[in-house]
Amino acid sequence: MKFGVIELRGGDRIPVIKTLPMIAVHVACLAAFFLPFSWWYVVVFLSMYYVRMFFVTAGYHRYFSHRSFKTSRAFQFVIALIATSSTQKGVLWWAAHHRHHHKYSDTDEDLHSPTLRGFVWSHIGWILADRYEATRTELIPDFNKYPELRWLNKYHLVPPIALGVTMFLIGSWPLLIWGYCMSTVLLWHSSFTINSLSHIFGRQRYVTPDTSKNNPWLALLTMGEGWHNNHHHYMASARQGFFWWEVDMTYYILKMLSWVGIVWDLRQPPAHLLEPQSVGAAELTGD
Repeated sequence: MKFGVIELRGGDRIPVIKTLPMIAVHVACLAAFFLPFSWWYVVVFLSMYYVRMFFVTAGYHRYFSHRSFKTSRAFQFVIALIATSSTQKGVLWWAAHHRHHHKYSDTDEDLHSPTLRGFVWSHIGWILADRYEATRTELIPDFNKYPELRWLNKYHLVPPIALGVTMFLIGSWPLLIWGYCMSTVLLWHSSFTINSLSHIFGRQRYVTPDTSKNNPWLALLTMGEGWHNNHHHYMASARQGFFWWEVDMTYYILKMLSWVGIVWDLRQPPAHLLEPQSVGAAELTGD
């Protein structure tokens, strides 16, 4: 390691200074052991986790990356704003890199393949590497045309800072720690498991040119994203739990929003693509 830089195989570099904010948020979580406790903090913690997880999965992933449903320009901005408060960089940055991942999944060009570069790189290393700092606008021209999204992408730290300040103003240090720091750390690592663990642990129902797997535990943790082999089989679907027993909370919420006209045209996998290709019919039916 050179001074101030972590050098990795393949020529990637992680500036140490870029790791400090993420480390600081992790360390700040330890303050919960030294602050007054209230069950109200737990409620806020879980609320901030699941609300932001929904907007990351429904917004950053299913809408901006894959256009799996339609919505108004106003709600499009709401989705992007709340998803950006997850502190996972900008909406255009996130979606563009995810599109790149699908194009080159588990090949030498993949951004975060755990089978090629290991768990730590796929889970968190690539996010910090300076090679991937820029937004690949050429990969997301459909959304890059909106000035409000370009602004939000450029100033992606504004929503998480605003959230942290709001938590502090409402409940001082305890709510800042529980409502922002702790929920954000859990949100980070839960989201990141889809890049890492979902390509290592689970089952493959469909033959895909990658190592994507279905993992019901990760699906519960990430509101449906753990049905990752399903997703790689037909990435345009708004529903990643293809069958009734595959819990997909993000899709259920999107479906309810469609009932009141906030979103519409939720894309579904064609019936002929639901048949398994790599397992027997007994596993498909759950028998």
